[in-house]
Parts: sequence; C-alpha cells; structure tokens
Amino acid sequence: MSNQTQSDTAAGRPTEGRPPEDTNVRIDDITKVFEESDGGEVVAVEDLSIDIRKGEFLVLVGPSGCGKTTTLRTVAGLESPTEGAIRIQGMDVTELDPRERDISMVFQNYALYPHKTVRENISFPLEVRSFPKDETERRVEEAADLLGITELLDRKPSALSGGQQQRVALGRAIVREPAVFLMDEPLSNLDAKLRVQMRTELNELHKRVGKTTIYVTHDQAEAMTLGDRIAVMNDGQLQQIGPPQQLYDRPTNRFVAGFIGEPPMNFLPAELDSTGDGYRVRTEAFDFDLPREKAALLDESGRSPDSVTLGVRPEDIDDASLVESGPNRARFEPYVKLTEPMGSDKFLTLTPEAGEGQELTARVSPDSDAEEDETTTLSANLEKVHLFDDRTGDNLTR
Repeated sequence: MSNQTQSDTAAGRPTEGRPPEDTNVRIDDITKVFEESDGGEVVAVEDLSIDIRKGEFLVLVGPSGCGKTTTLRTVAGLESPTEGAIRIQGMDVTELDPRERDISMVFQNYALYPHKTVRENISFPLEVRSFPKDETERRVEEAADLLGITELLDRKPSALSGGQQQRVALGRAIVREPAVFLMDEPLSNLDAKLRVQMRTELNELHKRVGKTTIYVTHDQAEAMTLGDRIAVMNDGQLQQIGPPQQLYDRPTNRFVAGFIGEPPMNFLPAELDSTGDGYRVRTEAFDFDLPREKAALLDESGRSPDSVTLGVRPEDIDDASLVESGPNRARFEPYVKLTEPMGSDKFLTLTPEAGEGQELTARVSPDSDAEEDETTTLSANLEKVHLFDDRTGDNLTR
C-alpha cells in the first residue's frame, strides 16, 4: 500500500489507542483469509481499521470482490476475522454470536416469510425474543407509520411491490431498535427509478431514526447520495475514506478517481517537464502549464515521477465558446466521434484526430454546437485536473 493510501486509511482511525468518545463501531485491524479447496488462500480483507461514529451513515463501496460484504458480515458476526477485533459501543464482540451484538441486518434479498403477513414479518424478531405483546404491537405500529406501510400490515409479501417489500424488510430491522443497522446492497433488486426513490427515503429514514448505519453497495452514485462518509475498498484494502465531496474533489489515487464520478474520469498518458518556475504537461490531446497551486502540491509530494497520467473529469471540459478564457483554462480542438444529448447535458466522445488516438469524454452544456464527425473547440478547467504517479497510482496534486 502506498504512503498516500496509508495516510488516508488513517483517516478512518482518528486517534490511536482508545477510540474517540463518539465511536459506536470500531473495526480494529481486521484481516479475513479464506482457504480454498486446493489448499490456497484468498485474502478478502487486509488490515482494515475504521472508527464509525454514533449516528453516522458509513458506506462501504467498491467493485465486486473488493471485501466490502466480507467486512459487513464480519461486523455482523456471520464471519469470524482471521485477525483483529470488532467493537460495538466499546464492547469487544469478536467472539459473540450475531444475536448478541445488538445489530439488525437488511439483506439484498428481503428474506420475508411468504406465509406471514406484513405485521407478522415485522414482529417476528421481537416474538422470538419473547417481547411482551403490547410492546411488540407498539413497535410494529410505529415502524409501519415511519415507513408509510400501515395500510399494508395485513397483506402477504406476494401482494407487495418490490419497494413495499423493501420497506417491510426495513421495518423488521427497525423494530429491534438496535445500536447498529447493517445493510448489504438492499436496493439492488429494484428498478432504476425506484432505487432513486428509495435512496431518498433511506436518507430521510436515517435522519429520523438517527442510528449508526453501515451500508454496502457497488454503486458509486448510491454511495455519494447516502453516505456521511464513504470508504472505498479495492482488493481487500481501504483506499480512501472521507465525505463524498472530498473523495470526488481530492481522490487519493487513480483507483478512487476512476471509481468515484459518473461518467468516470478521463486518464491520459502525459509527459511532465520542469520549466524552472513550474511544470509543463504534455498529452496527446492538449498541452498546458500546470497551475501554481497544483505545481505547489506536486512539489510538496516530494516525488519526481518518471511518468505520470493526467486525470480530468468530463464535467471539467466544456464548449470554449460558452466559458470564459483565462490562464487556468486550456483550449484544444478535438474530433467529435459521438454526441449524446442527455437533456441537461451533452456527452461528447472525443479523439485527438479524426477517429484516431485515445478517446476521452466531455460533459458539455446542451447549448454546445459540437456536432459528430467534426472538429470542435473545447476548454478544460486546469484547476480541477490531477496528476497520478504511473508507478504507485498516487495522486500527486491533491
């Protein structure tokens, strides 16, 4: 793991030794190794440490196989860590069964009992714990009212839509009144429109309930809209943790930069030349002098990389005729291979010359006159570009 990544990993652990007073869940140097049938080993999670605050909505995000679900299952007690510990409300729960951890979990499949009514599904976790009947009824009614499903309490799951079934699954978790909610891709079975609606409802629900929530998803847009903080994982390691905007504006490495943001960041091989008082960046698409602030950050990194990659987000490129020119903008004239009108934006697929060279994407104003199979004049915002070390992947200008 690079020094840059280690620095950001430490952001998940604000203090050494004793956790801060508002910590509700501490993932403490967790490593999880699975043994394969041929005798080999797979490291699913490696040296992961995160302190999660009381009432915080933390999202674990990353590609398939990155270790996010294994991490969640370890917190839940469904997996035992090979090394490390899990602490909830200051108590070491590493060796405790799931039911002893004061957590509620919502799974990707809603796991509703088809023969039970909504009321019976929601009340089930209280009944198995022998809660008094009047207390059970009170909690079920409160959860149903909170989720807007009171009128559905006497229906069976087969009579519900996907969104309604999801609310029932949430209701079953809420009635437990746990210390921590764990959610494993709970919206992945819904259609795109309903997913957006349920994201809004989850946000509102979290504000009203105020419980610590750990949420797993592979969808970076879901992570950006839901999380107080986002923990980006890859190959079992924590890459960066922080508020959504911080990860978007100041990605610690190329992986995070490419994973966060839609459409993804453009990456262009670049040459970096010292000009005495700054740096000149040369790419196949355009050349420019690195802005002073970025040059200062590059100097602070203490690196003299042999080769770098330029990163520029599609939304930081626009039609030159629609933005003001200035010293921190670079004009260039690419060939427009494809246009995609999206209503509020227009996406352009570009190449340096007609159909040749590396493609890049621009997200320009819908008022742009750019047309397919023509050359157009665009302007890149140099204050928003990044330079990545090709050897380590570290962001040298964050």
